[in-house]
Amino acid sequence: MKKRTVSIVMAAAMTAGLLAGHVMPVMAEEQINLRMAWWGSQDRHDKTVAAIELYEELNPNVHIEYEFYSFDDYFTKLKTLVASDEVWDIFQLGGNFPMYLDKIYPLDEFIESGVVDVSKISEANLKTTQETDGTQLGLTNGINTYGIAYDPAMFEEAGAALPTENWTWDDYKAAADKITEELGIFGSSTFLSSDFIAGCSTYIGQQGDLGQYGFFNLDLTGMGFDDPQMLAPFIQMRADMINSGSYPDAGASAEVTNIENDFLVTGEAAMTWVAVNQFPTIYNVCKDMGRTLALATVPRVTADGNSGAMIQSSQMLCVSQDSENKEAAAAFISWFENDIDCNNILQAERGIPANEDVRAALAATATEGQQIMYDYVDMVSGFKVPDEINVLSPSGQDEVQDNYLNYIQQVVAGEITAEEAAEKTYADAAAIFE
Repeated sequence: MKKRTVSIVMAAAMTAGLLAGHVMPVMAEEQINLRMAWWGSQDRHDKTVAAIELYEELNPNVHIEYEFYSFDDYFTKLKTLVASDEVWDIFQLGGNFPMYLDKIYPLDEFIESGVVDVSKISEANLKTTQETDGTQLGLTNGINTYGIAYDPAMFEEAGAALPTENWTWDDYKAAADKITEELGIFGSSTFLSSDFIAGCSTYIGQQGDLGQYGFFNLDLTGMGFDDPQMLAPFIQMRADMINSGSYPDAGASAEVTNIENDFLVTGEAAMTWVAVNQFPTIYNVCKDMGRTLALATVPRVTADGNSGAMIQSSQMLCVSQDSENKEAAAAFISWFENDIDCNNILQAERGIPANEDVRAALAATATEGQQIMYDYVDMVSGFKVPDEINVLSPSGQDEVQDNYLNYIQQVVAGEITAEEAAEKTYADAAAIFE
């Protein structure tokens, strides 16, 4: 974690000028101090700090005290601030935002007043950060989806089949096992907490007819499937991979603290799960090492089955209910998402920009890694998806996720079966709604 406190310098006056033949009066601008925090990689930290410094240059009466953390440390700190009603003026949230709804000050009034500009953000992109009733909770930091980043050279050296657009989880496991057998490294790096997204949210949605199942139902009032055993094959696959050494155990997984020290990046694994906004960062790191990464779709249950993929918000910036400068915080968020100069600094690190003008400007000068990201999102956008998708998560999902990961370790240790782990996971999730 890094923290910077900016000294307070009062802007003396506005520059006098002429308007309709009259000299404008000299007026003092109110000094505004904002606090902001986020989680992410070092690359994200550096880019965000540079953007903040540009904003301060353009708005000398605004000073921003910022803090940045690893993912786990961020939410440890956030929970402390929630308890003391001192949440940062501007804070970053992802898919677990429902548990922090009481601390989000919606943007609707600022959109109506023009403080927040959404004129170049499509309704579909706005919906990715809306509550089910249409309340605008924040603005998305980027349009995003998931994929598998991999090193083709490692696959080829091991004689493992390269991923295809419709490869399956069986293909994924076979490739990982082959790579471990031939190269002595992890076939797949840890998915970390995203193993819940892969093995529960995605895996369930990939089964049955398109849109037939979801882990939770669309209204977030109950489960979206009836048979817990639909979870068991993924749990068994993961436990088998851990036992064979083709996937990191809990101890090894704990060594990965961010995408930049992922085992794929360090050369200790041949592939990893990524939110695709992370791909340009690791592509550049590996390119400097003389390696070239590629990006594959998330494996499917069957080759001709549902992709389980959808376009969603990577994260969003929100205004805090605890803020004493809510309008100023909202104005910064609007600038952060809409300003081309700002986004030339950010370089879509959080995901593809929602603002169409910003997106066009960045695409024109995309790096190799960014172009792969843009092409990948275009491809996934063409996959068939259900007519209705709920991008929200119910309060309590975090505990279900933690328990799910623990159950996998119990299967690895032979303490319970995959079938029992599936039953326990389902029961934990269903209990949210009791």
